[in-house]
Amino acid sequence: PDRPPPRMATPLTDYIAGVYGAFGTVMAILERHRTGRGQVVDSALYEASFSFMEPHIPAFQQLGIVAKRAGSHLPGNAPNSIYPTRDGGFVLITAAADAVFQRLARAMGRADMIDDPLFATSIVRGENMSACDDAVTAWSTTLDMADVESAMDAAKVPAARIYTVADIFSDPHYKARDMLVEVEDDVLGPVTLAGVVPKLSASPGRIR
Repeated sequence: PDRPPPRMATPLTDYIAGVYGAFGTVMAILERHRTGRGQVVDSALYEASFSFMEPHIPAFQQLGIVAKRAGSHLPGNAPNSIYPTRDGGFVLITAAADAVFQRLARAMGRADMIDDPLFATSIVRGENMSACDDAVTAWSTTLDMADVESAMDAAKVPAARIYTVADIFSDPHYKARDMLVEVEDDVLGPVTLAGVVPKLSASPGRIR
């Protein structure tokens, strides 16, 4: 929280504003069908990204809280973060609800945490987020990614590995969903690009 604000490594605001513009266009067309009148669709870059800050607005207005960088954490919500694995990977584990946390604690071999005053309820876990995350990290770093995934799946704890681009290229789901599309470039030859989103059943679109 004490470090300078980081920037996104991708122009996310441009994408968000475009999506809002597309939705607004569809809404305007539907309204035209209903009333016969057209209208201007206005989607601004900063307003699009500002809409994603929704919880921080009343937090400042009501409590004077100025939001700061929180990393991969959800403030007051634990455990719910990204944790390292022994083989150098990272996995998102979300177990803030009491019942889910209890399953996580047992899977980690830390059933003692269930009745520990620092972790017994979601509220106190949120207040002791660092200690809670440290306990999960101490466990996750003793296992490889596949073992963490298996343990979380068996315990019915929501978890997902953090993919690298290399992981995406080797995942059959991305290929089955046509999200890795190869197109021919006059200079570069075959180039793989991201597929079309969303996918329409009658007019799915194509990359060119």
